[in-house]
Amino acid sequence: MDWLNYHHLLYFWVAAREGSITRASEKLMLAQPTVSGQIRALEKALDVELFERRGREIALTETGDLVFAYADEIFSVGQELLGVLRGGPAGQPRRLRVGLAAALPKLVMWSLLRPVIQADPPVQLVCREDKADRLLAELAAHAYDIVLSDSPVGTAVSVRAVNHHLGGCSIAIFGVSGLASKYKRGFPESLNDAPMVLPTGNTALRRSLDRWLDAMSIRPRIVAECEDSALLKVFGQRGEGIFPAPIVVARDIIRQYQVVPIGEIPEVKEQFYAITVEKKIKNPAVILICDSARAMLSAMD
Repeated sequence: MDWLNYHHLLYFWVAAREGSITRASEKLMLAQPTVSGQIRALEKALDVELFERRGREIALTETGDLVFAYADEIFSVGQELLGVLRGGPAGQPRRLRVGLAAALPKLVMWSLLRPVIQADPPVQLVCREDKADRLLAELAAHAYDIVLSDSPVGTAVSVRAVNHHLGGCSIAIFGVSGLASKYKRGFPESLNDAPMVLPTGNTALRRSLDRWLDAMSIRPRIVAECEDSALLKVFGQRGEGIFPAPIVVARDIIRQYQVVPIGEIPEVKEQFYAITVEKKIKNPAVILICDSARAMLSAMD
């Protein structure tokens, strides 16, 4: 049976957290060659590269990022154990590791995850954002408890995972007051040649929007495409163009980005999925997310 050298893993974990072998050596109170040698030994044992060396700085590879997620869980639990044994509180928050697809609206994700933060007993969230395919690969390796996405796992994907549909909600078009007053009249035909900031073509929302625009024979003037939903809204906030967003968070968008709703598109819905490796969800925090999300989204239908 192969055994993992946890001393080597600890040195890797500290170096990854510090972003530098030098700073890791100072924290561990060891010589730099010792730390470097132990990390190389770990890479050799795992037969992977964990870091990309960039002068004196280091950056995690994709595999290194996965190993770090596991190491972070291992040593966080170890610190919790020490705290309990030393007379600290036994009810330390459980950790829920959540992968978030980059295209997902951040305000919606906050709404879906908020019940977990407020749960009793408390749950500590560890959220990481990435492209959906990478998140699914790491989910299959048990680096996450749940992945939240705007699209289900397709049959062409080799990853073994289960889709749990949470629901969907219509989108609306928003813009700063000057643009809103101009394009509100005659909506949605007014969107023809309107400056728009849209999600990138690899997102489910963009594909749905494109189908609707084609069906309506509307040709907006696309000024920018953003995979990151928060960046898309910043472009809109600065008046670069009007933009789509789910109506479930319309009030937050209006308040946070100082924009005005132009019109709703009931035919275009943004869908939300929870993806897990288990068909029957057992994790209470994941169940809470799914149940709360379905209740919130169903109220918007």
